[in-house]
Amino acid sequence: MSYETPPKPRQGSAFVTVDFEREGRQTGFIHIPHSPHSDAWGATRIPIAVLKNGDGPTALVTGGNHGDEHEGPITLGELFRELDPRHISGRLILIPALNLPAVQAAHRTSPVDGLNLNRTYPGDPQGTISQQISAFVCDHLYPISDAFIDLHSGGSSLDILPSAIVEPTTDPDHQRRNIEAVLAFDAPMTVVISNLGEQRSSTAAAVRAGLTTIGTEMAGTGTVSMDALRICRTGVRNVLKHLRILEPDDRPGGASGARKVLEIPGPQGYVFAPEGGVFEPFAPLGTEVRAGDPAGQIHFVDNPERPPLQLHYGQDGILYAKRHPGRVEPGNCCLVIATPFEGTLS
Repeated sequence: MSYETPPKPRQGSAFVTVDFEREGRQTGFIHIPHSPHSDAWGATRIPIAVLKNGDGPTALVTGGNHGDEHEGPITLGELFRELDPRHISGRLILIPALNLPAVQAAHRTSPVDGLNLNRTYPGDPQGTISQQISAFVCDHLYPISDAFIDLHSGGSSLDILPSAIVEPTTDPDHQRRNIEAVLAFDAPMTVVISNLGEQRSSTAAAVRAGLTTIGTEMAGTGTVSMDALRICRTGVRNVLKHLRILEPDDRPGGASGARKVLEIPGPQGYVFAPEGGVFEPFAPLGTEVRAGDPAGQIHFVDNPERPPLQLHYGQDGILYAKRHPGRVEPGNCCLVIATPFEGTLS
């Protein structure tokens, strides 16, 4: 099949201070020229690190797509400091704080333009800061990469069971590559997530570009989970071994194949708040639930005469994610249910 690619050339002003073809270890910046009130000819400088040793595949690994998701940035900084280029075969491109303004503010969205970077792909090289970042990734980094690992967590608004994520594709061979790589991550759970058909995400764009694509959801609540960080640290190295950028282990192949593969089934897998109030969940993460059972309730603390509004599950499955802040507004995601994956793994 033919994959969609952004039209070429797309002219922009972003530039990078590393040489992707140079052997060894480099750090530098992606410069996105930026002219706010306080700096007429300034730039947003996004840190980038490159490790290269001879021929071999290229893996692009990003964290900080959302600024309130911390396990990815920590993992990638450690990885760069710990790896010796002589011990890799190919090239690693590491961007620990892709959405730097959001990372510095610990916000999901950018404080510069108010956009969710992960809803701007394939971006616009003449657009806002977030749109220029995603355009640079699509136009300059995806074309030189073979695989893409995008490290996420639930951020400030969700707590999610630590898991590796499959971005689905209709191409059977590409789906197989994605699933094999995600299983190699060896997270406690593997989940196929289509984001309700959302095509403006980094992983959806990477799949369109033909890259072997791996995502994660590493807990959340805007904090650093020790368990999720441990899974993330090990999982990234596992995938790099699977890609043979790092030397593979002697452990039996397919050990991760025993992992249960789940999926978010669609709109019925989400419990949304119909009204504003304070949400009280009824079950912890990992609980098996049934459609129609009480899921939680919204309390109207500003109206003591009004009883709480009970919410119900729309799908059998396990409780995969739940909202972290108690306060909800209409449309907020309160709970997410995962079900057994019904597709094929090969």
